[in-house]
Amino acid sequence: MKNQEIAEIFNEIADMLDILGEDSFRIISYRRAARQMEALTEDVEDLVRQGRVGSIPGIGAALGDKIEEYVTAGKVGYHQELRAKFPPGVLDMLRVRGIGPKKVKVLWQELGISDIETLRTAAQTHRLRRVKGFGEKTEEKILRSIELLKEGESVFLLATAHAVADVVLGYLRERAPIHQVAAAGSLRRMKETVRDIDVLATTDKPAAVVEAFTHMPGVREVIAAGERKSVVLFDVEDRFVQIDLRIIEPGSWGAALQYDTGNKDHNIHLRTMAEKRGLKLNEYGIFRDDTKVAGETEESVYSTLGLPWIPPEMREDQGEIELAAKGGLPTLVEDRDMHGEFHVHTNATDGLDPVETMVDTARARGYEYIGISDHSVSSTVAFGLTADAALARRDRFRELNRERKGFTVLLGTECDILDGGEMDYKDEVLKEFDFVIAAVHSRFTLPIREMTARVVAAIRNPYVNILAHPTTRKIGQRDPVQIDLDELYEACASTGTAIEIDAYPDRMDLNGTQARAAKNAGCTISVDTDSHAKGHLAWIRFGVGTARRAWLTREDVLNAWPLEKVRAFLR
Repeated sequence: MKNQEIAEIFNEIADMLDILGEDSFRIISYRRAARQMEALTEDVEDLVRQGRVGSIPGIGAALGDKIEEYVTAGKVGYHQELRAKFPPGVLDMLRVRGIGPKKVKVLWQELGISDIETLRTAAQTHRLRRVKGFGEKTEEKILRSIELLKEGESVFLLATAHAVADVVLGYLRERAPIHQVAAAGSLRRMKETVRDIDVLATTDKPAAVVEAFTHMPGVREVIAAGERKSVVLFDVEDRFVQIDLRIIEPGSWGAALQYDTGNKDHNIHLRTMAEKRGLKLNEYGIFRDDTKVAGETEESVYSTLGLPWIPPEMREDQGEIELAAKGGLPTLVEDRDMHGEFHVHTNATDGLDPVETMVDTARARGYEYIGISDHSVSSTVAFGLTADAALARRDRFRELNRERKGFTVLLGTECDILDGGEMDYKDEVLKEFDFVIAAVHSRFTLPIREMTARVVAAIRNPYVNILAHPTTRKIGQRDPVQIDLDELYEACASTGTAIEIDAYPDRMDLNGTQARAAKNAGCTISVDTDSHAKGHLAWIRFGVGTARRAWLTREDVLNAWPLEKVRAFLR
């Protein structure tokens, strides 16, 4: 957790320096350091203890000192000094999409706006349009962005919730006398956002488990500390997530895990099935009169109702119970089925790591291939490559394929879809890549017909292989574009263009429902991380989780295929 906390501090220092008009080189240095901390796969506390902070790429002596200061003292003095220069609330305005440091400076110094609520009022009363660079459309966008921000304050991204759950479960396994422990709820169903975290455990020493749970590092408030149920608020990046711990009798473990995992509709459906058999189902087990007949395992609960075990990601009463009763449950794709991925960036554009690092990290994950797809030239904010620069990498990629025997590096591009569906590179350039990912990165507010026609035109380009993050939504930051997804699915299915589940934590685009509709329309799905650093490749677990929510098998997923089959698809 310290890695992310330090990344937040470095990003905030960069923001404050930007607002104050400080040297751009210093600002860039802090932002790069923040991205390195986010992508760091090792625990920074271990690096500090071992004296290896200097081994973090891009971290010099001055930044290293600040990292050590935070780990040892819990704060960074320079960060505190900068914060003292701003009224409370000014920096919060940076959380509103479309409000960067320069606009914050204008709002604060010219209009006296110092927090999100006064910003909302100013936009509602049309005060903002008095200032150069702000107009009616800007006010509308700011108001919608504040709405999204407020909606997102009560939920956590799946990746964040999983990181917290991993820490909590690891702590309990190490420090508490537990026999079984697991996270349940929407987290186990792999929903893209999570409101709270449910943890179940079995033990013969409940008091000791409660003591360990309520005194974990990161606990900021203990709401309840009962023998069977405890509730704490856990600190996550200056927000608090509620974690509920329930201590279960071993004989009820499976029933409790099933009950706390399935959504309300799934559980009601199962209880109705039980009642028709003269049984009673609850979180303690399945009972015939007062005799428990099942409950120790989830499998026993489902089998008593005449069903096979249903994967957690499917438990939302969307037809999975009927399918299970017929013996028709699909064999869902798993992490271990993934042979590689395609949507991966390097430091040639806006990534952090060189291609060699991304390749070696992919190999270490057991992949057979990796597709490198840096940005095209129009993505200026992402330092997009000219056509010549993009194709000039072919020789290096060929060298990598010779050097890394048994592993294949594919040269691709994430190419912007311009107005009218024209691609950012000409066809004579696109045909030179091993694969082409098409993506919208601009003009998000087009009317539905215009946006749909724009994207469908790109899908129909004979050199486009994958459509990336089709709705462009960013959770808590940006609404999905107005687009006819059914028309996109039809175009992708008819042209043999894969459509993406982008597992970047704030995208998760397509979501599970949309990806299932794409599968039903005959589409091939590509599950990618949109990685911008080596550590991001681990996010494939969330993309696979979404694929499982969509009931996808490995036959449905492009990068669950071996290289030879992938090459045939790309051709």
